[in-house]
Amino acid sequence: MQLKEIMTCEVECVKPTNTIAHAAKECAISTSGALPVCGENDRLVGMITDRDITVRGTAACCEPVTTTVADLMTRDLAFCFDDQDIADAAELMESKQIRRLIVLNRDKRLAGNRVARRSGDQGR
Repeated sequence: MQLKEIMTCEVECVKPTNTIAHAAKECAISTSGALPVCGENDRLVGMITDRDITVRGTAACCEPVTTTVADLMTRDLAFCFDDQDIADAAELMESKQIRRLIVLNRDKRLAGNRVARRSGDQGR
């Protein structure tokens, strides 16, 4: 089975120039608590999570309305392509010990994401 058959397709992005206050609001309505960060031409440049905002932001005494997403986002991302097998994605997630995986198309544009859930959790 390919990732495009199970990934979440409707993924909201934030821009690197958005404030962390904006990103926090988006995370609050997101089911995964993580947002891809898209730059020019909707190219993926990073990822920001609710944990990045609360832990990194608080530890650095960041102002929510002046600190940008670029200041706190993770830039080094693991990803798979939408036509890859789900076993490849599971192996990557296990080896990197991550729960969220960006899914790109072969043009390296954001196609969706896959969030690992514990048994009993609902949704993707």
